[in-house]
Amino acid sequence: MADDRSVSLRIPSSDEVSLDARLARPPGIARVHGVVVCHGFPHGPGGGVIVGRTYPDLGEWLSRQTGWGVLTFNFRGTGESTGNFSARGWLDDVEAAVSHLDARDDVDGVGLVGTATGGVLALVHAARDDRVRAVATLAAPASLRSWVDNVPRFLDHVHRLGVVRDEGFPPDLMAWAREIAELDPVAAAAKIPPRPLLVLHGADDDVVPSSDSELLAGAAGPGVEHRILAGAGHRLRHDPRVCALLAGWMSRQD
Repeated sequence: MADDRSVSLRIPSSDEVSLDARLARPPGIARVHGVVVCHGFPHGPGGGVIVGRTYPDLGEWLSRQTGWGVLTFNFRGTGESTGNFSARGWLDDVEAAVSHLDARDDVDGVGLVGTATGGVLALVHAARDDRVRAVATLAAPASLRSWVDNVPRFLDHVHRLGVVRDEGFPPDLMAWAREIAELDPVAAAAKIPPRPLLVLHGADDDVVPSSDSELLAGAAGPGVEHRILAGAGHRLRHDPRVCALLAGWMSRQD
């Protein structure tokens, strides 16, 4: 990692939230392409504390391989970021990260990469933000509606994960749940072209079926790059084949 200049950042987001972030950027180059990497939803008790911890390492590796500036961050309610999880809040966090990278004088253009839930948010944000030049998703679901089939149970779940930290949050439980249910990555994928879109999925994903990737790719049309990898599970960022595919795709972007 000695080849990279990697710095810690705090990025302000909506509702006075502060996001913990890290930027990996190769030294000695005046302007570089930039990409924001969005992590997925945590799993297991207290998972909100540790989710995203390995993403700075991925960002540094991608920066070394591609010569890009790679911004990784923790969504609100996770890691060292402040705040509580909500769909609107996490979308605001993507906006804040994209805006931070886009405003830098040493960055020329911004792409988005999202894993799992992060892929959903990357698609939904990019569909309404023309600053985003390219999008890649890894193991992204086609819908999050099942999360809120039982709203009180899901709220208890996110409390146990540690991504909702404050008593009395959310102030409007049903509105909070609707925000999640109304995220529509399939409709968003249809709005990405003619910008480049890469959809990667594992054939052996036991969390999100590979058929979800077919829905996303089908909505985007013939220009999408869609790969289902044999023998790959849900945590694609740990698969060297996926990392190589992602780095190669990034390097092909103008």
